Amino acid sequence: MLHARTTSAGSARAADAALWAALAATTGYGFHDAATASLTTDLLLPLAVLAVAVPWSRHRPAAAVVLVNGLCAVGLADPATPGNTHVLPLAALSFLLGSRVAAARSPLLVLAGCSAVNLATCAVLRAHPVWWFYAMSVLPAALLLPWLMGRHWRGRRQLVREGWRLARSLEDRHHLVAERARLTERAGIAADMHDSLGHALSLVALRAGALELSPDLTDRDRADLAELRGTIADAVEQLRDTVAVLHDPPDGNTGAGLPVNDTVEDLLSRAVASGVPVRWERRGAESPLSPLIARGMYRVVQEALTNAVKHAPGCPISVRITHEPSRTHVSVMNTVPSAGGSARTGARPGRGVGRGLIGLHERVAVLGGSLRTEPDAGRFHVTAVLPHQTTTRPRTPTPEPMTAPGKPTQEPVTAPGTPSRAQAPASPSEATLTPGPDTPSAPFPPESAKRLASVRGEARRRSAVAFVAPVVAAVFFVPSAAYLAWQLTTSVLPPSHFDELSVGRPRAELAPLLPARAYPYPPDHARSAPRPPGTRCEFYRSGRDLLGDVDLYRLCWSGDTLSAKDTLRARRP
Repeated sequence: MLHARTTSAGSARAADAALWAALAATTGYGFHDAATASLTTDLLLPLAVLAVAVPWSRHRPAAAVVLVNGLCAVGLADPATPGNTHVLPLAALSFLLGSRVAAARSPLLVLAGCSAVNLATCAVLRAHPVWWFYAMSVLPAALLLPWLMGRHWRGRRQLVREGWRLARSLEDRHHLVAERARLTERAGIAADMHDSLGHALSLVALRAGALELSPDLTDRDRADLAELRGTIADAVEQLRDTVAVLHDPPDGNTGAGLPVNDTVEDLLSRAVASGVPVRWERRGAESPLSPLIARGMYRVVQEALTNAVKHAPGCPISVRITHEPSRTHVSVMNTVPSAGGSARTGARPGRGVGRGLIGLHERVAVLGGSLRTEPDAGRFHVTAVLPHQTTTRPRTPTPEPMTAPGKPTQEPVTAPGTPSRAQAPASPSEATLTPGPDTPSAPFPPESAKRLASVRGEARRRSAVAFVAPVVAAVFFVPSAAYLAWQLTTSVLPPSHFDELSVGRPRAELAPLLPARAYPYPPDHARSAPRPPGTRCEFYRSGRDLLGDVDLYRLCWSGDTLSAKDTLRARRP
C-alpha cells in the first residue's frame, strides 16, 4: 500500500512538472516575442506564480485560477496591448478546475470574481475600449469555456467508471443467479430421488413386513426382518429429512411437486387439452429408463413446451423423442413470431437467459447429457441428449444458450397446469434494473438504477450547461464585439492617404481620402493635446490591428477647411 501511494505521488509530481514546463514554454515564448519586456516582471514573476499555481491545482484549483488570473490582470496595465501569453495558463488551470471539482457553485463564483477583478482593473486604469473588449470577451472565454470542457470530461469519466462498476456488479449478480438456479435444480433432483427411491424403499419395507408374518420363519428370522424393516423405515425418514433441508427454493416452488409417475405423454395430453397446438412423435424402441433419466426427459419437454406457450402463443409446437440403444434424443421446436405477430398477439419475446434454462442445463449436465437451445430459421429449437445410464462428469460452468445476432432468446416458464416457476432476470442489465426472485417487490427502484439515473442526469445537465453557457455568452459578447470591430475598422486612415491630405484644402475635396467615420474612442492624452484655437479635431486610426494600440492621426478643421494635421503616438508621452 505504501509503495502504491509513493508511486501515485511520484506520478502526480511528474505530471505537474510536465504541465509547468509546457506553460513555462508559452511564457518564455511571449517574453522573447515582446519588443520591450522586463526580465523580472515579464518572465521570472510569471514562472514563479506558475510554479505555485500548478501544484495548487490538485488541492486548491480555485486558488490556482485566481493566481494566474492575477497575471492577466497585471497584463491589462501594459500600454501597448492587453493580450499576453498568460491566457493559455489561465485556460489550462480553468480546465483543471472543472475536471477536479464536482460542485458548480463555488467555481462559478471564482470565475465571476476573476472577471470582476479584470473589469475593475480596466476601470481603475481608465483603459482604452480595446482593453475593455479584451477583458469582457477573451478573458471570460478563457475562464468559462475550458471550465465547461473540464466538467464535461469529468462527467464522461465518472459515467464510464460507474458503467464499469455497474457492469462488474451485474456480472457478479448474474453468476449468483446462475449458481442459485443450479443449486435449486439440484435440490429438485434430490426431491425426485426421494420420490423414486423412497417409493422403492417403502415397497421393500412392506415386503419385509409381509415376510415377518410368514409361519415358516423362526423367531430369530422374524426378529431380523423386524430389525431390517425398522432400518429401512429409518433410512426413508432420514432421506426425507435430508431432502427437506436441501429442497428450500426462494418461493417454495421448483416444479418437482408433480406426481412421481407422471410421464411425458401425460404432460402433452394436458397441453393438448388446454388448447396448445402440439404435434409429437416417438421413434425407436423405448428402453427401460432409470427414474432420474425419465424425470430429466420430462423436465426438458416441460421447460421447452411452456417456454413456447409463453413466448409464442398459438404457434405450432413439434415434439420428437428418439430412442437409441444407449441414449435418447429429445427435440422440441416452435415457430418464433415476427415483430408484427408479437404485437398482434401481445407476446413479447424474452431476452437473455432465465433460471429455467440455467437449471435445465444443470440437470442435463448432472445426468451426463447435453442441451442446446438456439433459434433456427425462424424457429426456436431445444435439443437434449440423455444417456440411459447416468455418468459422473466434472462440473463445468453452465453453457449459455446460443443466440443468433438480432434474434430473441426465449425464457422457460412453467408448464400448463403446473405451479408457476420463479423466473430469473433475463439479462445482466435487467438483473439489476428489475427486482429479482430474491428481491421483495417494492415501489422503489433498486439502488443501482437510482445511481445510474443520477449519473446520467448529472451528465445531461453538464452537457446542457456546456451548450447553453456559450450561447448565452455569445448573445452578450458577439454583438458588442462585432460593433466594436466595425467601429475600429471603419475609422482607419491609411498612411498613404494621410500623406496626401494638404492643409488649407476644403473638406469636399478631401472627402474621397477620408474613411467613413472618425475614431470615437481616442485616449485622454490625445484629447488633451494642444490644438489650434477655434478648430474642431477628429481622430483616425493608422492601422487595422484590433488588439494592438496603433498611432492616431488628428485632423483639425476650421469650418470646412483643414487647418492642421498631426500624428499622436500610441504610447502616452
